[in-house]
Amino acid sequence: MNFTEIAKARQSCRSYAPDREVEREKIEAILEAARLSPSASNGQPYHVTVCEKGAAKDVARATQELGMNKFSSDAPILLVITEEPYVKTAAFGAKLKKNDYRSIDIGILSAYITAEATAQGLGTCILGWFDGEKIKNICKLDEAVRLVITLGYPKEDDKLREKKRKNEDELFSFIEY
Repeated sequence: MNFTEIAKARQSCRSYAPDREVEREKIEAILEAARLSPSASNGQPYHVTVCEKGAAKDVARATQELGMNKFSSDAPILLVITEEPYVKTAAFGAKLKKNDYRSIDIGILSAYITAEATAQGLGTCILGWFDGEKIKNICKLDEAVRLVITLGYPKEDDKLREKKRKNEDELFSFIEY
């Protein structure tokens, strides 16, 4: 798959095959893509905790307040992304330019994770609705939980949906001198 094919194939999976385990080499490929993702000053101000088995079930429950994310219990793996401190140069730049580079870096990291998962034939869903304190306790983490990504094989009947996106003229403009 080239990148455009990956982008067209990737969607938020909300229907996982709960009894189908993800092979270790696929997890390792996803983590390697994550490791290679760019970040401000190459600081990588995040940490990924891979939750499997009981830990995955416990983290899934922490994403289900008010009836949200019920599908997360079927995902065999949940990736918990925490925000770590800046390296000095990125901290200086963030303060000077009043820009939250960590959030940008975590967004890029998530894109790399979900793209590689798609290339590996897996489904993902990026979750922003969760109880961060519960997850910190489950995973024995000190830093703030920023995202949770569900990971697993989609069910056979989870077909690719039509993407609803803005038109190009709403998203892009060209300028020249």
